Amino acid sequence: MTLRFSPPPKGTDTAFLFPGQGTQSVGMGEELYNNSGAARAVFHEVDMALSRPLTRLLFEGPDDTLRQTVNAQPAIMTVSLATMRAMQDYLGAEATPRPALVAGHSLGEYTALAVAGVLDIGETAWLVQERGRLMQEACEKQSGSMAAVMGLDAMVLEQICRETGTVISTVNTPDQIVIAGERRALANALDLANARGAKKAVPLRVAGAFHSPLMEPAQAGLIDAVESLKFKDPSIPIVANCTAKPVTKGEDVKRELIAGICNCVHWSRSVDYMMGSGVNRFIEVGPGRVLSGMVKRINRRADVQAVGDWDSIVKLSRN
Repeated sequence: MTLRFSPPPKGTDTAFLFPGQGTQSVGMGEELYNNSGAARAVFHEVDMALSRPLTRLLFEGPDDTLRQTVNAQPAIMTVSLATMRAMQDYLGAEATPRPALVAGHSLGEYTALAVAGVLDIGETAWLVQERGRLMQEACEKQSGSMAAVMGLDAMVLEQICRETGTVISTVNTPDQIVIAGERRALANALDLANARGAKKAVPLRVAGAFHSPLMEPAQAGLIDAVESLKFKDPSIPIVANCTAKPVTKGEDVKRELIAGICNCVHWSRSVDYMMGSGVNRFIEVGPGRVLSGMVKRINRRADVQAVGDWDSIVKLSRN
């Protein structure tokens, strides 16, 4: 099944956003499954593509198994795509918003490429599972982690990273930046951040140092996985995590995915780019409201909606 949209008309002011890892929870998507045949088809297609009952894990848990990277990543992608299909089916082709741009936060970038028709749902699910497996293996080889720093100037934080051997791995908003590295180095970086005026600096409950050089063991395997698939050109430009610029060619999407596993997610710049391109309406599609909150902190003028369950789809139809 392909979720390809036709190219949006000029002047479209909407962007679709897709969440990343950390938004998973047992039971997510079950309401969609029960109310929408289109959503149900997505769950079934993913189970077939992965040759395992991911849907059962999603609905029944246990939570600690769902939180494993190899499971959490395809689970979030599945619920996001099921939400998209349910929304398209319920609203109909004419009433479904036509995005000018799509973007996803880390893992969400893979959801975006499925929505843009670069890969079909089964191919995307397989690739996301491979990414999750490779990243989980890299985490087991390297003792790394991540931490969120709030209220510290980016230039000061960059200097701290140079001094401690850590890296900036995600710039979520101008005042919320995530750093990553080996655990001891990360602890030193947090001490320095606090000493130099950070409002808050807290370790994150993650399996490893995502979007950092510690993920290099996963990169070679991801190259093989990406190159085994035929990537179509996106029907909608995808705003890339690494560059915060649109990607319009399948080969460029491949390069972005490969680079993204070890490099910084520039989410704040991506939102700035979209708004500078004429987007003022953002629809977050998938579990949670994390990206909606980030967008509002980046630019208060943005019109933001979160669509992640059946009730929110019905509500969108009344707008």
